[in-house]
Amino acid sequence: MSSPAQTNTQAIVEPKIKPKNAAFDFRKYRPFAFAPKLDDRTWPSKTLTKAPIWASVDLRDGNQALIDPMTIPQKMTFFKLLVEVGFKEIEIGFPSAAQVEFDFTRKLIEENHVPDDVTLQVLVQAREHLIERTFESLKGARRAIVHVYNSTSRVQRDKVYGKNLAEIKQIAIDGANLLKKYAEKYPETEWVFQYSPESFSQTEPEYAVEVCDAVLEVWQPETGQEVIINLPATVESSMPNLFADQVEYFCRNLKQRDLITVSLHTHNDRGCAVAAAELGVLAGADRIEGTLLGNGERTGNMDIIVMAMNLYSQGIDPELDFSNMSEIAQIVGECNNLPLHPRHPYVGELVFTAFSGSHQDAIKKSLDYNERNKEATENVWDVAYLPIDPAHIGRTYQDVVRINSQSGKGGVAYILQRHYGFKLPRWMQIDFSKVVQNQAEEVARELKTEEIIQTFEDTYLAQTALSLHDYSVNNKGGEVMFTGEVDINGERITLDGKGNGPLSSFIDGMARHTGKRLHIANYSEHAISQQRQPDEDYDSSSDKTNANAVAYIQLNVDGQIYSGVGTCTSTVSAMLKGALSALAQAL
Repeated sequence: MSSPAQTNTQAIVEPKIKPKNAAFDFRKYRPFAFAPKLDDRTWPSKTLTKAPIWASVDLRDGNQALIDPMTIPQKMTFFKLLVEVGFKEIEIGFPSAAQVEFDFTRKLIEENHVPDDVTLQVLVQAREHLIERTFESLKGARRAIVHVYNSTSRVQRDKVYGKNLAEIKQIAIDGANLLKKYAEKYPETEWVFQYSPESFSQTEPEYAVEVCDAVLEVWQPETGQEVIINLPATVESSMPNLFADQVEYFCRNLKQRDLITVSLHTHNDRGCAVAAAELGVLAGADRIEGTLLGNGERTGNMDIIVMAMNLYSQGIDPELDFSNMSEIAQIVGECNNLPLHPRHPYVGELVFTAFSGSHQDAIKKSLDYNERNKEATENVWDVAYLPIDPAHIGRTYQDVVRINSQSGKGGVAYILQRHYGFKLPRWMQIDFSKVVQNQAEEVARELKTEEIIQTFEDTYLAQTALSLHDYSVNNKGGEVMFTGEVDINGERITLDGKGNGPLSSFIDGMARHTGKRLHIANYSEHAISQQRQPDEDYDSSSDKTNANAVAYIQLNVDGQIYSGVGTCTSTVSAMLKGALSALAQAL
């Protein structure tokens, strides 16, 4: 009896059904508890029409979440990038928390790295010695935002600080008074005060309003003091619509809402930070804090690139310049030392890439339609599967269609047209796509653009069995006569044929010589912008064009269909070479 190793019959292994893991227990959680009652909410009927005020927190909130925080040179590189992109408010650090943060703040100010239209922002806890150190770091700044915070959420009050509602509110009031006190010591700087009820998303809405009203009573924005109230989803705890309700409730009930800027700072614990920020702006917020590419604690901060590009895709000026997206992503990646997912919205390597045959075909047809109907489309971007034009953010069309075994005729045709000028007719697309699909399956990977054109040339253009040497075409009394020499497998033969045109007379001559039944099934031609070396073996000066010609021929050879391609500076020579290319497939 053979052993299991010797038998060719493989035993079927029944899958083991694992018992439900007792630790994965949804009953330990409760529905979101901090949504206000807001039956007459207005934000769902509103539409975004302009960009919010943007504030980057990459150098502070983003930096604190890195495995290896940025060095001063890295922070300087990042700061310059943020200025170049167009940020006018940049949170640069927590100067009272570490010497490197203090030193970086001083470097920016003392070495005049801050443009006149850019405002520095720094973060500080509501504690006097930290606030004093923070104002020292900003000495000499033209304009600065000092951002003070304390946590107001129920879980923090009860389990972290052990303080009641009144005590937590008093911390906020004391912090507000301290900012006002130390700002008076540096009157040469234009001060903006910012307060965050940290964990706003997990705070009772009415209590968040109460605390912020108390802070505003201290700062008195009615006297001209510029104030920002920032509402953080420090932990994203609800669906975005519930966060929007919290924001609308807050904006409706804050006593001095019209005198202050309402800012949002959303995190991505539920994967909805961008959606929450967008809905929060609809609900009344004016300003958004976030980071480039969404770096931040846990699952990250709100990704400003995504939100800004979402606006851009709707025809709204984001007031930030992401036209050089690849370079921006490179600098951010080098400073953060974090990888970028290839599917990251707008930025990832594959976000504009179509492997699917149906997607590729739709993209190609859309682009071709737009090219043919420029006036009708009014230069408005409307292409299947592409929400924006990749060229607008510095991406090439090479990124759009890439070929693997899942790709179809449209993708292959797109590559050949966009990069090499070949506009394959549909029947030619079908023929060549089979060749490419077989190649992709054989190598079991994506095919490079240069591999596709090489396969195209090898299949149709580089055959050596049949070649055109010399010929003449004469029209005698309406009948076209062909006379020429063709090399067939190294033997030069003379052909004579007649027909109603150069191609049909040539096919007649080939049929006479080979004894095969030949007729043209399909034919297409066009000028090709990519310049190729002309064939010097024969003179075709009577029909030269400024650009190379390409001809696609489909021949019926004894009842079987074969496709071929010919290129030359002469249109006639191109069609004759195309016929030889097709015939070579049959011989």
